[in-house]
Amino acid sequence: MGLEALALLGRKAIENARFTAGVFFCVLAAALSGCASLVPQTAELREGLPDGLPRQVELKNVPFYPQLDYQCGPAALATALDAFGANLTPEQLVPEVYLPERKGSLQVEMLAAPRRHGMVSYLLAPRFVDLLREVAAGNPVIVLQNLGLSDGWHYAVAVGYDYDTGDLLMRSGVTEREQLNFAVHEFVWARSGYWAMVALPPDRIPVTADENRWLAAIAALERTGDARNARTAYATFLERWPQNVNAAVGLANAYHRLGELPQAEKVLRAAAQRAPDSVVVLNNLAQTLSDQGRDAEALPFAERAVAAGGPFSDAARETRSAIQQRLSGKARN
Repeated sequence: MGLEALALLGRKAIENARFTAGVFFCVLAAALSGCASLVPQTAELREGLPDGLPRQVELKNVPFYPQLDYQCGPAALATALDAFGANLTPEQLVPEVYLPERKGSLQVEMLAAPRRHGMVSYLLAPRFVDLLREVAAGNPVIVLQNLGLSDGWHYAVAVGYDYDTGDLLMRSGVTEREQLNFAVHEFVWARSGYWAMVALPPDRIPVTADENRWLAAIAALERTGDARNARTAYATFLERWPQNVNAAVGLANAYHRLGELPQAEKVLRAAAQRAPDSVVVLNNLAQTLSDQGRDAEALPFAERAVAAGGPFSDAARETRSAIQQRLSGKARN
């Protein structure tokens, strides 16, 4: 049937003129119905959904936390994280993301907080269809809207949609199941540059994930010192993108930090077959073998790393020198 709501929005809103989420539908609808350029992505959706997307989706098991005193950021995060069993309350997240002087939460803090709880944060591409794809895959999506009022910035969580009515279903403010027309949502969402994020367990990957950007998201989790969840995230990443050498290095590093040296060695040997001239892979393999007391076996890999040159050659020379010193000490003994 297509997205009829955009064409009917003006008439429908006039019939049901009301305030919803701080946006005066009657005035806004009159503008939107006559100018699709204000909501270009909604206009594109009128041509039909991409193949494979269902027409109706609702993630009914996503919890709901009413917003209290500008704290929509903590409430939205708790909603998204608890959908995957994090067992966090908005009150627990307030110190991590809420800035009293700003009466709100910054996007950078919204992305950082889930990593402290073993989740991987990912900023979606600014595309409406990507939001729908994630929701259809079972991933609630946090969006940043500007409702046009004083201090109008607002986080909400998309938990479903109905294509035939043109409504997005959201946990928003004090409303557990807000139905917001696609066009109205895009209008208030576009003011944030279409900002949207997901926060997922390390064994899950967004369906719209870009390979390099998802790898960077896992690296950000790893930098928190959470080697165990980073290990899971890198291993899951390699199931989708098995040829990615940087992910293999990340997985080996996580194994190494956890003291699982044979597993790190196995991953690095496989990576060395795919990237025989990678200084990082060769150097890390040499170090891993040396850490297992196998310096004679490690030295050839260290030599190859030094010979390959490049920006990491100094580190490779240090590794080679340390291995040579240990071998010399063993020979004297």
